[in-house]
Amino acid sequence: MKNGKIFSFFLVVLLLTGLLTTGCVKKNAYTPPPEQPPETADEAGTEPGTAAALGSLRDFSAVTLDGEDFTVDDIAAKDVTVINFWALSCPPCIRELPDIAAFAKALPDNVQVVTVCLDGAWDEEAAKTVLSGAGFEGVTLLSGDGDFLSLCSSLMYTPTTVFVDSEGNLLGDAIIGAQEDLSGTFLSGVNAALSESGKAEISLAE
Repeated sequence: MKNGKIFSFFLVVLLLTGLLTTGCVKKNAYTPPPEQPPETADEAGTEPGTAAALGSLRDFSAVTLDGEDFTVDDIAAKDVTVINFWALSCPPCIRELPDIAAFAKALPDNVQVVTVCLDGAWDEEAAKTVLSGAGFEGVTLLSGDGDFLSLCSSLMYTPTTVFVDSEGNLLGDAIIGAQEDLSGTFLSGVNAALSESGKAEISLAE
């Protein structure tokens, strides 16, 4: 009996350690849209397991941390938009933000990085402090409607990163959890999305 309790204790510790080092289960900060009948893969025209199964960003508007609007026009202005979903309550998310900031600064003009702080609307100053400390100078979204709201509501874990083409389609696979080689993993995702869109691949600035 005693050995069983010890085994159970170490199993719980192991599971918690895994969550803290790779990603966090997302506590949804959004009000879900009205319930609709679930779509199967055939009905949605998407393959289960791909980012497209999460939805799209073809029709939405969102508000940035600076109080500006971010819409489909901002997506259309770039060949690929890398969107990283994170939370103040997710330590692995915060730890990888400096790598995200460095990756964003090394990109050419046709690719952009946008972050979404899923719980940032509850503490905007904390979100600004974290982003400033990480050196991230790009756009961070706090809230929105339409496809943006649906996509946020579909996420299960943070951090999650997706790649979006200029038409608002989510391409390739979503990247879930913190990445050891973030730059290499993200660059592969960007180039796969560019290739799927018929665009030339990129390299990062030195």
